[in-house]
Amino acid sequence: MKQKVLFILSLALLMFAICIPAVAQPSAKGVETFVIDDFDSSDGKEWTWEVNASRFIAEGFPKTAYVAGCPNSLKPFRDPDGPEAQVFGVQVSYNRKGDNWFEIYPVKANDEGESSNYEIPFKGTVSQLDFWVWGANYRYSLEILIRDSDGRVRVLPACMTNFNGWKNVVVSIPTSISQKSRLRSGPETLNFVGFRVRTDPAEFVDDYVIYFDQLKYTSSTLNNIYDGYDLRKPDFESAE
Repeated sequence: MKQKVLFILSLALLMFAICIPAVAQPSAKGVETFVIDDFDSSDGKEWTWEVNASRFIAEGFPKTAYVAGCPNSLKPFRDPDGPEAQVFGVQVSYNRKGDNWFEIYPVKANDEGESSNYEIPFKGTVSQLDFWVWGANYRYSLEILIRDSDGRVRVLPACMTNFNGWKNVVVSIPTSISQKSRLRSGPETLNFVGFRVRTDPAEFVDDYVIYFDQLKYTSSTLNNIYDGYDLRKPDFESAE
């Protein structure tokens, strides 16, 4: 009888230890959604968007603009008393069919007013990217460019744009992509580099338009936080 009681007590203690989380350990369920850009305007942002196109781009192209508009599915979430809804658009035209492409990427100005490419850092461990894209029913492919923590630019297929109107696109981040360097001094985040659109070699290229809205991502923000996280960048010069 005594052995049976001890067995039950031991089992209860074991179950209690399993159910109680370890002190100072991060929760892997700290999932948040961050908006990179709502594309309502370029005002107040630390970066702007530019476009670079391949060699056979027609004169005067590519063109960019913020245009009034919004996917119908997003309209109920907008403040009726807020600013006018806008989307970011790109128009291109090429002189001939073939392997044409263009890239949409953020740039940031320095103190002298000179702009250079800017890679937007993500927070935490990213599971997916989410955005709205307007297609004009052309057989063009849309890709996402991201830079991993090893410094390599990865290309993620997003969708074909052979549809009419708005489409919500969700791109999962493969677990094989390194998002945090194992080194204390290495890169701590995945970076958003830009979009790339490629033409189908047999598709028309004389007049193409694409729009973007609500670029955001989902991330587990607590995965990289650990006990002693604040000591990763020491200042030995000012330490006593």
